[in-house]
Amino acid sequence: MVPRPLPRILSDRGAHLARGRELARTAADSATDILHPLITIARGLRRLVSAGRRRVADTPKDRRGALFLLVASVLLVVLLLPYGPLLATVGLTAAAAWQGRDRAPAAPEGPDESQTRRLRSLYDALVPYFSSAGDPDPLYTHGGSWEKAFPAYEFDGTGRITHLVIAYPAYYTDGEAESRARIEHLLAAKSGRGREYRFAWDEEGNQLTVRVLPPLPAGIAAQRFVTSPGETVLGFTDPAQVRRTLPLVHGGERRDVPPVVWRTGIRSTEPHLLAVGQPGSGISTLLRSVALQALRHGDVVIVDGGGTGEYACLTGRDGVLAVECGLTGVLERLRWAAHETERRLIAANRAHQAGDPPPEDTKRPLWILLDRPGTFTHLATADGREDPRSLLQIPLRHGRPANVTVVVAEQLDSLETLGDAVRQHTRARVVLGSATPEQVTAVLGAPPHTTPLDEVPAGRGYARLGTGPVHRLQVPATPNPYDDTAEDGHRQAVLDLLPARSAQDGARTGPTRKEPERTAPEAGPVRGTPAGTAFPGKHSTEKGPMDPAAADGTVTEPRTAHAADADETPQEPVPLEAAAAESS
Repeated sequence: MVPRPLPRILSDRGAHLARGRELARTAADSATDILHPLITIARGLRRLVSAGRRRVADTPKDRRGALFLLVASVLLVVLLLPYGPLLATVGLTAAAAWQGRDRAPAAPEGPDESQTRRLRSLYDALVPYFSSAGDPDPLYTHGGSWEKAFPAYEFDGTGRITHLVIAYPAYYTDGEAESRARIEHLLAAKSGRGREYRFAWDEEGNQLTVRVLPPLPAGIAAQRFVTSPGETVLGFTDPAQVRRTLPLVHGGERRDVPPVVWRTGIRSTEPHLLAVGQPGSGISTLLRSVALQALRHGDVVIVDGGGTGEYACLTGRDGVLAVECGLTGVLERLRWAAHETERRLIAANRAHQAGDPPPEDTKRPLWILLDRPGTFTHLATADGREDPRSLLQIPLRHGRPANVTVVVAEQLDSLETLGDAVRQHTRARVVLGSATPEQVTAVLGAPPHTTPLDEVPAGRGYARLGTGPVHRLQVPATPNPYDDTAEDGHRQAVLDLLPARSAQDGARTGPTRKEPERTAPEAGPVRGTPAGTAFPGKHSTEKGPMDPAAADGTVTEPRTAHAADADETPQEPVPLEAAAAESS
């Protein structure tokens, strides 16, 4: 059956609306042109009335009577004279038209002498790059005219270029990165250093647009951002790059600032984050900001490889499962995180097979934040112990469906210590501090479209989420509240965001469920529970991934990705009472 076409009034609705908007715009412009004299006269009358009121207000009260008498006498004489009212009306109209004229000074046409010299200097500098000996009609020649080469330009109050459109010949190799880099470096040097420039190449139209970017706000303190669960604010960027704004307080007033929002969870396309930078670039500040936002809806495990106490303020807080800075504790916590990821996957899979919603303890997000994990890789290799990188493979590969998010922060000169799993599964990337364009491209997978700064403030850098564009980034000021050198207002803002002290601070490393009393504990572990994995989370009720038989009151030997099977024969299920009796 052939579908019938829609009526014309429905199929052409968009065209009718566009045509109607164009007609309305044309009518409004025509009415403005026709009524412009009346608008000018009305504006002048308003100014004359305001001037008369000011004159009356400035006159002393004892002289106002004489002033009113003088005005009345003048009006009477005008009325008695032949053609007096007509002449008075004409004079009043002329005075109103004169007072209502546009008093704004006319903008000068074209650049002044200093601006012309700057444009001429740019044109001469581009001649060797945009000229060719075989071009019959060259756009760039020595001593040529720059008017056709620069169709649009803007200057600031100091005479420096803020916006420039450059036309170049079609044969220029604008598709090559090296050719673009040469032109961008030249324009940044000739237009003035110390500023950030954005370059937009229009390969189809053979035009290059250069725009000076305003500096990003660097003093925004940490605060509760208006976001949904699963959204994390990495920092703030330019308004032209994102369509969303966040209301926040900055400098004692409320502002709307465009953010860089990272979405996590089971439907995230970039479930894990990698942040790199030089020492002092603000990597720890970024991790503290992420941790404070994650604690609103989830639990956090922090691995501090710097050993400087940057995360001591989070120790013992509600939702913070552990803050580890020693190799033994780090291995234990990462091993538990791998087992917890497996447990969540198994529990969610059972619920899906039974047609039930996932258990509540699998819905609460678990965050694993690692600051400089390469330090522990070196220590583990020296001691002949398990590599911490191998323990991150399960959370990285299977963390998204288990609501487990991994954030790794490392220095630029230690990227080779991260391992392939971290590089493959961290699709959200951040680069902070001073870095060359080659280093930024190697981390983000795409070059930045702005020039680097000579002096980069803390927390400044670039961010890229998946295959999206590269954003300029300014991390909110989230200093260590125990650092006396930080600003007092920023330190207090972090203290206000910290969760309350946990009542079970001393019992974080123990099981959360009640276990039977042990009269004579042995040194060996309980059968059915591997040693070193007893670190349940806030909502975890098991020591590791367990067999479905555990629901019937039995415990079986857990099989994890890190435990080698001693034999091929399955173990018999052991009742819970027998396990307790064996451990006593």
